[in-house]
Amino acid sequence: MGKIIAICNQKGGTGKTTSAINISSYLALANKKTLLIDLDPQANATSGMGINKHNIQKSTYHVLLEELNIQEIVQPTAMNNLYLAPSNLDLTGAEVELVGALGREYRLKRGLAHEREKFDFIIIDSPPSLGLLTINGLCAADSVLIPVQCEYYALEGLTQLDNTIRLVKDNLNPNLAIEGVLLTMADFRTNLTKEVVQEARNHFKEKVYETVIPRSIRLTEAPSFGKPIALYDKESLGAQKYEELVKEMLGIPLTNRVPDEGAVEWKEKP
Repeated sequence: MGKIIAICNQKGGTGKTTSAINISSYLALANKKTLLIDLDPQANATSGMGINKHNIQKSTYHVLLEELNIQEIVQPTAMNNLYLAPSNLDLTGAEVELVGALGREYRLKRGLAHEREKFDFIIIDSPPSLGLLTINGLCAADSVLIPVQCEYYALEGLTQLDNTIRLVKDNLNPNLAIEGVLLTMADFRTNLTKEVVQEARNHFKEKVYETVIPRSIRLTEAPSFGKPIALYDKESLGAQKYEELVKEMLGIPLTNRVPDEGAVEWKEKP
């Protein structure tokens, strides 16, 4: 059965959707059949995969309302082995419409019940909040991957997320685990990045991935072209780091790790 990973942080701007898209892409390139689920009403993962969110008629909204089976909304992408369950603005109303629904926290889990057998990995891009949509993602998931931006106050907001994960684990999904903590938008020319990296490793110990995602012009450009970084610029530093991350997640030994020191956007080719 496939592994379900929710990518979650209630703080915006942490590289959550960028990570969801590119982790999914490199899993697909590693010959892992992967489903990316866009659970964010902003639908950035949908547009980042080159699909016009304004043209979406069937989305995760219809799955949560149990109007459609998830296989009815899944679309192929430009990459072999990678499929997308798209989102659109309709999802904004889902939390209100599900307020009085029985078992509302388990709508996505029920929707995925028969899909686990079809995929090696299912990656859920959660919205930047701790509302019902995120709770649905956490209840459906086996584990949660937390992206953390290398900036001041980055770790302070994790207390609330940590409490939410604990509550979900205690009351709704006892098998939920922390997949890992991913440090993003790092600039190793600054002391702040080094301090955040060290503080995160002190707090989360071995849960912090060795791979650190740098600030990268290419990573920020790729979504506007509707492409994951592997298709937009596979030689870029951001691409190399997401490839390293997925190898780390899969337990594949790295022979030539790209050094973190000095790894920032100005190092990339023009």
